[in-house]
Order: sequence, then structure tokens, then C-alpha cells
Amino acid sequence: MVTVFFLDGIGIGQMDVLTPDQRRKCMSHIRAKNTKPELAVRRVAHALGYRFRVHRTDLPGKPDLVFPSRRKVIFVHGCFWHRHEGCKLASSPKSNLDYWVPKFERTTERDQSNIEKLSEKGWNSYVIWECEIRDVELLAKSIVTFLDS
Repeated sequence: MVTVFFLDGIGIGQMDVLTPDQRRKCMSHIRAKNTKPELAVRRVAHALGYRFRVHRTDLPGKPDLVFPSRRKVIFVHGCFWHRHEGCKLASSPKSNLDYWVPKFERTTERDQSNIEKLSEKGWNSYVIWECEIRDVELLAKSIVTFLDS
């Protein structure tokens, strides 16, 4: 457990309120595939009439949506995990930075590398961020713009 110090009613130095076992259980429920943002993007793309494959393992990064006839892919990235710059959902942890900073750096480097590898193979990539999914009309327009260009 963590000790919390208060100064004028504001928690200063507050760390994780969960035990390591509780935190491990919470983190184990975070999935890489079929996330809510990904399912929302799939619903919109399908409603627009586009047909696609999901998670093709023969492509770098296993893109979330693959449009083979157009040679285009869409990645749906969580703002926190993939470090969406300037987004309030991409907050940084306050503790255990020796763990988190290299982890985030590896993730962003891997994302960039996968997009470059796809480009070398003749595929166009598009990243949709978790925070962009809230506005369904704007999401639909961005999908149409990317796929029809």
C-alpha cells in the first residue's frame, strides 16, 4: 500500500492505490485486439460500405483493418499506450518511470517501423487515435478521405 501526504487537501506524492496483485489483475484485462475503439472504427467502416480483413499476421504490425484491394491499412491506437502527442488521454505515469519511459519509447519506435515497412511493401497506412473516435461524423469523413484517395 502507499502512503499519501496531504497539503491543503490535495494529495501530494500519491501513488498507486492498488496492491501489486490488484494492479496486475487490472492490467491483465487490457487487450491488444478487438478493443472498444477498434470495434467502433470497424462498425463505421462497415456501415460506409467498406469491406476489410482484420489483424493480418503476414503484414508488419498486424494492422487492425486491412483493405487488400486498395493496399491500405488502418491502425487504431490507444492514446495512452501509443503516446498520442498533445492528447490528455496520453498522460504519463508519475511513478516507476524507469519501466514506463523505455516501454513507451519501444512502442512508438515499433509503430513507426511497422508503418515504414508497410510503405516499403506498397501499403498506405493511416492511424486513428482513440480520442478521435468520439466524433463519429468526423471519423467517417476521415476514413472515406483516406480510403478513397
